[in-house]
Amino acid sequence: MSGSSIKFLGTRPSPFANRVEIALNIKSVDYEFITEDIFNKSELLLQSNPVHKKIPVLIHGDNPICESLVIVQYIDEITWTNGPSILPPDPHDRAIARFWADYVDNKWFPLILEVGEAVEKDAKKAVLQKIIEGLCLLEEAFVKCSKGKDFFGGDSIGYIDIALGCFLGWIRAMEMMLGVNLIYEAKTPGLAGWAERFLSEKAVKNVIMEPEKLVAVYCRPKKQAASAN
Repeated sequence: MSGSSIKFLGTRPSPFANRVEIALNIKSVDYEFITEDIFNKSELLLQSNPVHKKIPVLIHGDNPICESLVIVQYIDEITWTNGPSILPPDPHDRAIARFWADYVDNKWFPLILEVGEAVEKDAKKAVLQKIIEGLCLLEEAFVKCSKGKDFFGGDSIGYIDIALGCFLGWIRAMEMMLGVNLIYEAKTPGLAGWAERFLSEKAVKNVIMEPEKLVAVYCRPKKQAASAN
């Protein structure tokens, strides 16, 4: 909303920006969404995140907070503590949640980038296999963390749900573009059901873009590059 003391710099296709918006929605926080052009970054973004110069950035009053998972923790632990909890209250469960979120960002997500850069068919196939192996590990994590409930966080969306769920739109877009199945009932039944529930949640469903639109976003720079040659 205009005039809000909470400003959020991001773009709709960005899974990392999606994380922050989902967390804000869970906490029912009013915020002003400011769309950034990542190819023509605003002065506000450059001043707010002078180290990495990238989205997402949450500006709370005059204070900018950067990096998606840092922002999610800030929203949950420090500022809007009266809403539904995102991180588990138990210290051990909280450590486990942070472990798997770190795994998603530093081990699994780089494979998503790698498959997009792979040119040879065999190289792409090898990376896809690693992605699926990672999802099988996350399937095991879901079974343990959810304890038979709907989400990694139990009855409601938690920290791991947000960390992984933000990529579901792009996973489905990748499935469309490459003609593969990544999260599906036969291989990862827990994640398959979880994905449907996550995307249907009120805090999520108007945040993550449809896979068809993400495919168009992915193809747009290639078309622009081709027209410039």
